Order: sequence, then structure tokens, then C-alpha cells
Amino acid sequence: MRDIAAKAGVAVPTVEAAFGTKARLLKAVIDAAIAGDDAPVPMLERAWAERTRAASDATGIAAEFAGTLTASAQRAAGLVLAALDAARLDQDIADVAAQLTRQREIMAAWLVDELTARSSLRHGIGRDEAIDTVWLLMDPAVFTRLTGQRKWTAMQFRAWFTDTVTRLLLDPGHAGL
Repeated sequence: MRDIAAKAGVAVPTVEAAFGTKARLLKAVIDAAIAGDDAPVPMLERAWAERTRAASDATGIAAEFAGTLTASAQRAAGLVLAALDAARLDQDIADVAAQLTRQREIMAAWLVDELTARSSLRHGIGRDEAIDTVWLLMDPAVFTRLTGQRKWTAMQFRAWFTDTVTRLLLDPGHAGL
């Protein structure tokens, strides 16, 4: 808190009054990194979500979503991973980590619902399994490993996510694949 206050040019009590705890400050920083700004607009009410809904087919939906996911992961994946790791040691941060995990599930469910509004799921794959698949593919560790350890570019990750979601989840006869 001291370092943040010093960099912001304010007193520590000012930071504490604004955020209360380190965990709430961490959540605010992660939320801003995910969204790309600190505007109090829910992710699913932002312009990217409207562009995604407007896509003409399931592949377009997956591609629009992948673009937003990639940009968000570039800004926030490291912070989210730090929060998930610190959750083992601090209950307040564990609560933040649980919120982040729930938010990822909400986003995964939203994508699956948007996809299935335009296409059928592959035979034998139900909505819950599709959500779990997207939830896993969205994991910040996946992004970090591919773009960091495996040296993929952001564009490679975006294309891979789009292709993987459509190939794993959608009926090729109805997805425009």
C-alpha cells in the first residue's frame, strides 16, 4: 500500500480509504486490466460484446470473443495468476480468486450461449461440458504458457482459441466450418 500511495503521490490513508484492503485493491487493479479501463461498465455491456452478438455466424462469434480475451489476457493474466497463487495464503485474496473464477465461468457460459444461438453443439456435448471446455481454454495459465513459455504471438493465441472452440464444441455441419 505504501508503494502504491507513493507512486500515486497520495498518502497511505487515501489508498486505504479508497480500497479498504489489499485484496480489494488487487481486485480493482485486475478488473481494470481485464476491461482495459476503469469505467464501471460490466464486461458484457461493452462494445466488444455487441460486436460479438452481431457476428453473422458461430466462427465470427468465437473470433470476436477471442480478440477480446487475448487483449484482456495480455493485460491481466499475470495479475490473475498471482491472485490465484496468493489465495492459498490469504482468505481475502482467496475470495477475490473465487470471484475471478466465477467471472470466467460467466463469460464462458455467455460465449457458449452465443455460439449455440447460431450453431448446434457437437453430438454428445452438452451445455455444461461446453462451458467447462471454454472455461479451461480461457484459463490465464493457458494464455501465459502459450504466449510466454511457448513464445506464441497474441495473434497465434487468438487464432488457436477461435479454432479450438469451434472444432471442439460445434457441429461441423451447422457451424459454417
